[in-house]
Amino acid sequence: MDGMNEPVLARLQHLMALREEVESLGTAGPWTPPADWLDEGTHLRLLLDVPGVDPDSLELHEEGDSVTVAGRRDLPDHVLRAERPGGTFTRTLAFPEPVVPQTGQATLNAGVLSVRFEKRHPTIDVHPLEGEQA
Repeated sequence: MDGMNEPVLARLQHLMALREEVESLGTAGPWTPPADWLDEGTHLRLLLDVPGVDPDSLELHEEGDSVTVAGRRDLPDHVLRAERPGGTFTRTLAFPEPVVPQTGQATLNAGVLSVRFEKRHPTIDVHPLEGEQA
């Protein structure tokens, strides 16, 4: 009779291991910060939400038609329940328009990484002169 319980115990252990993996998904390991691209006429601006990320861990690499941002957010010790992801992240984003290579200028303010790139072909707003019709 004990032999019949072995497959049930093995399945139960497997299910418990799966549960632990699922519960740990949001607590440590790779995560993806949300990003926005803004059109500023002569420049593109990338905004990336990175609150709690160690500024010294942030890396930015332009390559061809994309930019890669990487960094690390450490989880506090003795966490009882964690909903905020931690660990390392790497995010590669395609430029929505061509940029002049190596023109990225980054700032970090209130947990938002802002990187400004010079556009290769600036967007110029043309407004009709007074009295002219568009």
